[in-house]
Amino acid sequence: MSSAIVFQAAQAIPFMARVRSHQPLIHCITNQVVQNFTANILLAIGASPAMVIAQEEVCSFVTVADGLLINIGTVYQQSADSMLMAAQQAMLSQKPWVLDPVAVGKALPFRTRIAHELLSFCPQVIRANAAEVLTLAGEQARAKGTDSQDSTQSALGAALRLAEQYQTIVAVTGEKDYITDGKTVYVVTGGDQKLTKVTGTGCSLSAMVAALIAGADDQLLATASACFMMKKAGELAQRQSGMGTFAVSLLDQLSLMGSINTEGH
Repeated sequence: MSSAIVFQAAQAIPFMARVRSHQPLIHCITNQVVQNFTANILLAIGASPAMVIAQEEVCSFVTVADGLLINIGTVYQQSADSMLMAAQQAMLSQKPWVLDPVAVGKALPFRTRIAHELLSFCPQVIRANAAEVLTLAGEQARAKGTDSQDSTQSALGAALRLAEQYQTIVAVTGEKDYITDGKTVYVVTGGDQKLTKVTGTGCSLSAMVAALIAGADDQLLATASACFMMKKAGELAQRQSGMGTFAVSLLDQLSLMGSINTEGH
């Protein structure tokens, strides 16, 4: 197993700057619970969000977008069909896309089957929690609803195998984030427990990954940069009181991220 390289704050700077200068258009087919929050997160980092779901539109929109996020959190048959169409078009159009396989597992066979079908369309990144990574890799996992009961460290081996099998990047996120292409592994530390108490932070992180990998020369570092941004913003936002204030402050901190001093993290 590869030794993890500690991600440094300075490595994120060019990717943050690129998003603000290029304002990538990110096509989000995401779950209904987090659409508004995800759109605001993308706007805060300088990207442009669009939530286009209709089967009549997804393929044509993929071709004009800079990146695609597919999140299966509230998947049903019609949305699954749109997701599969969009993923196939992204592969054919060579547009980078991110898969967020929310809550896959034995208890939910429909979404698990859809997630495996989506994998056949070659996502550039899989962003998931430990239980989801273990499930996709065919291993035993422990989850409570959408929350993993497994540690990211315990899923690192599965992440490496999954990345190698599908020739993709796997970001397994939690207390520590591990980001790997099957060979190199970055670890991102920090963050705050409050990030787990706000609906949509993980889902929005997947959208941030889609924004940062769009046009990036190094998609592995771009993915790690998105993980760093969310953890760093969480650390800064936790200084506020109360969960409602924290959620708003998270947007504030991401919007200021390009100008804050990130050295020494």
